[in-house]
Amino acid sequence: MEKQVVSSAKAPQALGPYSQAVRWGNLLFLSGQVGIDPDTGKLVEGGVEAQAHQVFKNLAAVLASAGINFRRLLKTTVFLKDMAHFKTVNEIYAAQVPPPYPARAAVAVKELPLGAEVEIEAIAAMAD
Repeated sequence: MEKQVVSSAKAPQALGPYSQAVRWGNLLFLSGQVGIDPDTGKLVEGGVEAQAHQVFKNLAAVLASAGINFRRLLKTTVFLKDMAHFKTVNEIYAAQVPPPYPARAAVAVKELPLGAEVEIEAIAAMAD
C-alpha cells in the first residue's frame, strides 16, 4: 500500500512542504486548514467567525476531491489562537459537521500560520 496525495484547487495550496491531504487505505488525513481564501491566497477578513466559515469551505473542498463529505469525519483537532473564541467556533462547527459527531480536541495555541485565529485538521474514512 502506498500513500496517495489528495488535493483540491478549490482549497488553498500548501504553505510549506506538505500535502492538503494524504490517503492511506481507507483513511484520509487532512492537513490543518486556516481561513485562507484560495482565490486570493490571503486570510479572509472578518475575524474568527469569517475565518472559521472559510476553514470549513476549505476542508469541504479537500473532502470533496476525495469523493466524501463531513459525514465521514472520524477525528478533528481545532486549534484556537484564543480560547475565548471557543463558543463561536463551536457553533459554526456544529452547523457544518452533522451528528454523529467525530471525536475532537480543541486547544489554544500561541500562534497560527499567517496570524490566523483558527485552524482545523481532520481524519476521515473513505467511502466503502
